[in-house]
Amino acid sequence: MREDIASIRKEYTKDTLDIKSVHRDPISQFENWFDEALKSGIVEPNAMTLATVDQAGSPLQRTVLLKKIARKAFIFFSNYNSRKALHIDANAHVSLLFPWYQLERQVIICGIASKISTEETKEYFQSRPRGSQLGAWVSEQSTIIEGRNVLEDKLRELENKYSNIPIPVPPHWGGYEVVPSTIEFWQGGTNRLHDRILYTKNGNDWGIDRLSP
Repeated sequence: MREDIASIRKEYTKDTLDIKSVHRDPISQFENWFDEALKSGIVEPNAMTLATVDQAGSPLQRTVLLKKIARKAFIFFSNYNSRKALHIDANAHVSLLFPWYQLERQVIICGIASKISTEETKEYFQSRPRGSQLGAWVSEQSTIIEGRNVLEDKLRELENKYSNIPIPVPPHWGGYEVVPSTIEFWQGGTNRLHDRILYTKNGNDWGIDRLSP
């Protein structure tokens, strides 16, 4: 490790965030920020870190992609036999983090994850590139394999099997929606006095508070 790692620092000066100017609905506020992230040219602005915990309470994080916002929920897709899926089965409380470093922003979402309908999963699956559809069949996500050749051999087998017919949705694959209970918007500030606005779900309404950095 480099000796000067502690000296790495950046002054945040791009923007400010005021509780009087944010949207009263956090989903609308998120959509505003997401549009700005999209227009900024950030690579994969829909990439988000998903945090789950297993049955023993041990946490695990990985990057997944936001694919849709519907019903005031954040939707992503995955293998239902994966570690993340097993964690969600045991404990549906999850956290999402959007790290938009170039804009000196991040959004932290905490909520409950649950599976979406098979009809909605099918609709999205059919919109995916054919290679991605085959990939969902190839991967037994999180399992140990001997080498990449295992995946490539199975891919060739499936390419032949589905060469002239539509690819069906794997029974072990589908979507999750995360219904938020809290959403925090973080904007970097000068002298480490960052702006933090926290929305907390109260029934059908949202409370809004400013947090100390």
